[in-house]
Amino acid sequence: MPTLLLTGGAGFIGSQLARTLTQAGFTVRVLDLLTYAGRREHVDGVPCELVVGDVCDPGLVADAVDGCQVVVHAAAESDVSRSLHGGAACVRTNVEGTRVVLDAAAHAGVEHFLLLSTDEVLGEVLGGPAPGPDAPLRPGNPYAASKAGAEALVHAWHKSFDLSTAIVRCVNAYGPRQHPEKAVPWWAQDALRGRIVPVQGLGTAVRDWIYVEDLARGIARALERWQSGAIWHFAAHDQQRNLAMARRVLAACAVHTGRLAQIEFVEDRRGQDRRYALDDSATRRALDWAPSVDLEQGLARTVAWIQQKGLALWS
Repeated sequence: MPTLLLTGGAGFIGSQLARTLTQAGFTVRVLDLLTYAGRREHVDGVPCELVVGDVCDPGLVADAVDGCQVVVHAAAESDVSRSLHGGAACVRTNVEGTRVVLDAAAHAGVEHFLLLSTDEVLGEVLGGPAPGPDAPLRPGNPYAASKAGAEALVHAWHKSFDLSTAIVRCVNAYGPRQHPEKAVPWWAQDALRGRIVPVQGLGTAVRDWIYVEDLARGIARALERWQSGAIWHFAAHDQQRNLAMARRVLAACAVHTGRLAQIEFVEDRRGQDRRYALDDSATRRALDWAPSVDLEQGLARTVAWIQQKGLALWS
């Protein structure tokens, strides 16, 4: 199996990818700056090389790519709320960082380059069918706009430099090792600590939720069945209003605490998109993939990890 550079591999999705891809036989080299959401502990026990550095550093990235046949670019500033208070970090990491990694990959002659993107690049989906891979990009916040910019760069390097590329878009992922700035671990940590759990607005925003192991398995399948120029959508078809999702998280926490935490409605996020969705029917057919962990199972596993490790890790 080839050697693979995984940027952002000490983050949430990245660390699960490191596990899944090493189990699939890849030799994995992780490049991660180890900022607030990327932790050395996330790759403890994973047989991978860890290079600490910035994806915006051309010399360091070139050295990291050297000897790799595949690049999976998962490094990103991914928090919408942070992007709303200043989009500079998003643009730097998600746009300029993608350019640097693409440039290094093209110069090194890697065989495959895969970008991890998001359903948010397609913007708010208010009604009708979920958008497919060819839907227009309509990002509604600075984070989503920066990821749309990253996708545009991937298309440009594919056409201009004959780089074999693919893009993965996914719905909301959740699972172990996710930073508590995200909804599920945020709600779970507050509930496990006996605090009131905040829900933005009236909790009416709708999201689809995929367990991180299912997503990583799908990405591994996309690498195995490589199609240059492909855009892969990964969804769980388990859409929940945020209030309903918070209640499910609280119910999973009550198994550990013996009590059901209370919910408090707080100010809604600026520019809140009311619904995201992805049509992943083409992905399921081409990759013979489907999620295997339902929401109840995934939340039970996630809350158990937070109870055992997350409370101490993120304290």
